[in-house]
Amino acid sequence: MRTDTTAGGPDYDRIVEDLTYTYDGVFSKESVAQAVADARAALEPVSRIPTYLPILTARYATTQLTAAAQAEGRITKQVPELLFVCVHNAGRSQIAAALAQHLSGGRVHVRSAGSAPVGEVNATAIEVLKERGIDLTEAYPKPLTDDVVRAADVVITMGCGDACPILPGKRYEDWDVADPAGQPLETVRDIRDDIQGRITRLLRDLGI
Repeated sequence: MRTDTTAGGPDYDRIVEDLTYTYDGVFSKESVAQAVADARAALEPVSRIPTYLPILTARYATTQLTAAAQAEGRITKQVPELLFVCVHNAGRSQIAAALAQHLSGGRVHVRSAGSAPVGEVNATAIEVLKERGIDLTEAYPKPLTDDVVRAADVVITMGCGDACPILPGKRYEDWDVADPAGQPLETVRDIRDDIQGRITRLLRDLGI
């Protein structure tokens, strides 16, 4: 656990102020500052474009704060929470999360993460989702944390082995889905369609 709550710089100070307002009554300013500092520390080593780092830090800190609040019962979940996990959070888990959000019509909330995230989402994954009218251009790889696992109702893993913690009361599924990394467009289309079939079955099983 990091103890340095200094996010560093005016951009990050603004993020802390904004999120402190957003989570007023849920988290203290110190807790928000810690989340922002942790988010920056997690994303900075793999960030390809430094000017985007504050934006991604704000988004990731928001995700982590919301997940922590849900896991601790500070805020109530309105819909089931799905978490998709793969190794790099650049292909399979991003495709699955985007398709689940799209096909459910907002009747689930979706997160994705990676056990060893990389710097950017697979360009071919973005392309095959664009063919289905789904915009993945603002997605970014994120590290897996205990909070997002604790907040999830269903955890779907794809090729990440034992990296995902097993917690009681969660539904776990391990999907044997091919990795799109380095694959041609036609193969990634097949992977997309495989994932879509699995998502459809999952949503039906959840009554969505």
